[in-house]
Amino acid sequence: MKKQRRDIEIFSMSFLDVICCAFGAIVLLFVLSKFAQPVVIEEMTKNLESELVRLEEELHKIRGETAVLNRKLKSKIEQISKEKERIARLQGDLSNIKGEFATSTQYAEVQNIIKEKLARAKQELTEEMKRLLKKQPRAKKEPSVGGIPVDSEYVIFIIDTSGSMQRYAWGLVQKKFAEVLKVYPKVKGIQVMNDMGIYMFSQYREKWIPDTPARRQAILSVLSTWRSFSNSSPTEGITAAIKTFYSRDKKISLYVFGDEFSGPAIQPVVDEVDRINKATFDGKRRVRIHAVGFPVLMNYAMGPGNTGDRFAALMRILCKKNGGTFVGLNSTMP
Repeated sequence: MKKQRRDIEIFSMSFLDVICCAFGAIVLLFVLSKFAQPVVIEEMTKNLESELVRLEEELHKIRGETAVLNRKLKSKIEQISKEKERIARLQGDLSNIKGEFATSTQYAEVQNIIKEKLARAKQELTEEMKRLLKKQPRAKKEPSVGGIPVDSEYVIFIIDTSGSMQRYAWGLVQKKFAEVLKVYPKVKGIQVMNDMGIYMFSQYREKWIPDTPARRQAILSVLSTWRSFSNSSPTEGITAAIKTFYSRDKKISLYVFGDEFSGPAIQPVVDEVDRINKATFDGKRRVRIHAVGFPVLMNYAMGPGNTGDRFAALMRILCKKNGGTFVGLNSTMP
């Protein structure tokens, strides 16, 4: 008996289930994609707004910094302009100095020519002319100026920088210092110390300062504002100068500028100077000691306790024993 073929139903329940599930998934995906898009856009908008705020803040900050830099730039430009004007003035001064130097050089050359011609003329003098020339009075060479010998090759200044000197006599100190320097047109070395032995120029400590016009001008310039500690006693400066610079083959003059001696006793100072400033074979001391006394304290009561009197007494003895001269001034006015 032949079996009958079963009829297959195309649209069965299982097939419809599959179709419905697939359709539902597509619908779900569509719904989800539609609802997610606004959320993403909103988040992106917030991020962009915050970024915009940050950029605006940075822009504001940059504008502030730019304003500050512009002000600084303007100030620098003005400063450069002033410096250029100053340079122009200095160049003008330099030109004037060069002109003066050229003039002085020419003058010196003329003087040298005159001297050479005069020397040649003297060589050509007849015997009669020479005899007559000898009878003419010759200009005397002064071995001293104001009673102070000026035969030294090296000069040391010991200057009291105490408050009393600074307040009442500093203008006169500068004047007398310049006058003494002028007495020595050319020496081999100069040194300047205060009464404590402190050097005016530390770079020349225990060395001689070269004698040049520029260096002399520098010394006078520094002296006008020199402020060093002082105990109002020249002892330390004098002994330090002699111990450092004493030499048997050098003629040295030491000038002490002061107004008082505050040390305990005079005789120990005299004895110490005698010990260190030894005489050479000719019996002369190698370091002459001169002193200039400024009458700052002379208005006080006179007597053995007056430090002004004690300075004068000490320096008179030292100057006498060491071949020098003591000059006491009667006024502190320059």
